[in-house]
Amino acid sequence: MKSLFLCVCLFLFASCSSSSLPETTPESVGVSSDAVLSLIVKLDKDVEGMHGIVIMRHGKVISKGWWAPYEQDNTHILYSLSKSFTSTAIGMAVDEGLLSLDDKVVKFFPDELPAKPSENLKAMTIKDLLIMGTGNDFDTLKPIKETTEKSWVKVFLAQPVKHKPGAHFQYNTGATYMLSAILQKVSGEKLVDYLKPRLFAPLGIEEYTWEECPMGVNTGGYGLKIKTEAIAKFGQLYLQKGMWEGKRLLSEEWIKMAGSKQINNGSNPKSDWNQGYGFQFWMCRHNAYRGDGAFGQYCIVMPDQDAVIAIHSGVHNMQQVLNIIWDTLLPAMKDEALTENPEAYAKLQKKTAELNMPLVKKHSFPVSGIVGKTFKFEDNEKGFKSISVEDRDDHTYLKLENAHGTQYIYFTRHLWVKDEIILEKNLVQAVGASNGLQKIACSGAWQSPKHLKLVMYMTETPFRLTFDLKFDGDKMTMDLNYRAIHGKRDYKFKASK
Repeated sequence: MKSLFLCVCLFLFASCSSSSLPETTPESVGVSSDAVLSLIVKLDKDVEGMHGIVIMRHGKVISKGWWAPYEQDNTHILYSLSKSFTSTAIGMAVDEGLLSLDDKVVKFFPDELPAKPSENLKAMTIKDLLIMGTGNDFDTLKPIKETTEKSWVKVFLAQPVKHKPGAHFQYNTGATYMLSAILQKVSGEKLVDYLKPRLFAPLGIEEYTWEECPMGVNTGGYGLKIKTEAIAKFGQLYLQKGMWEGKRLLSEEWIKMAGSKQINNGSNPKSDWNQGYGFQFWMCRHNAYRGDGAFGQYCIVMPDQDAVIAIHSGVHNMQQVLNIIWDTLLPAMKDEALTENPEAYAKLQKKTAELNMPLVKKHSFPVSGIVGKTFKFEDNEKGFKSISVEDRDDHTYLKLENAHGTQYIYFTRHLWVKDEIILEKNLVQAVGASNGLQKIACSGAWQSPKHLKLVMYMTETPFRLTFDLKFDGDKMTMDLNYRAIHGKRDYKFKASK
């Protein structure tokens, strides 16, 4: 049995790991600590699901914080923010002369083409892939993921191209996958391997993984996991127009094209999703641009303010986060340094050190006949077989039997307990967790003598599971709430002794 010493970890902002990014006070770069504190407080209070934030100005970190159980050293799924990294690899390949923006997509895969490729398909270029202007009328990822065909390239090329490429914007994750496949074709390396010496190593990004398709091609449009500070470094590279520590990693010309409007994508002046699209970057209001991914993974580049904001989160209203930044932080950025304010800076530091997801509250003691007793589930598609509440060695845990064997879920109401667990993929549906193994952190407590509540965060994802176990003699029901990418899903399971 695992000891409590090995299982329990209190997540604090003051991580023992160091960052290669220089740090300074907000005032030294023209921002008041009060304004930054106001931003953090507003995000903490008004936005459910913030995980981590790093704010940079003039090349230095002025504030950073993580909401426990998320922490500085966690890698985290990027979702579509991965697209901006794929675009960067294409830019490097263009700089090296491996391909050009005008290259036709069909020329790279002559053996994967449909019998009679349409004129629009034959006209599609690498630039069209980059700007989401392929001419498709839908996101081709859906048929790609639904097919039994191993070659995603073949499926993409088989989709109808209704519009002339280059003019019609359609967000298309399949198009980004094609960029990854083309890069692998011309370089002989997977996207992630191609980027290692050209981007990750120079920026000091050491921990990363990227999901692959059945043919061994990185997914491109999603599937990359990195730390929050790695996102900040990536944004700073773009802010510095491709230069890093005196060396050019990416041409200034590419930076300019990638971060400027290449195609129209809407007309709502209040929406940061309607300001135009570059090379796998969204244009923002206030002359900013960003890479972003589902649930609020952001790399916001602000050239006018010489600032970068990196965020990992699990939010549902992504526009709300941007609105708070524009309304709270943007007006506070001044051209000249401000008088230092140690008291305000100390308050900011204290707040970022105390950021925390809500722990499960209340505490009672279970009635006799619950602890140590095994309850067997009725047949269910999620693979749950039996569960018992165990209370040994001064700590409590759930012993869960599922299709993968015995899973131990340790918890306490005082702090977050971290571990790993395997759940059915059709339950957690976490991109990047192909084997079902999840890094988790849990908090739990008895709400009444017959009601146990436990919250589990999967800390490399935005996902959260809430277990409500209610006991009635020899019977038990388990309500399971899954906070997922498309909202909330609720499941009910019945079990008996």
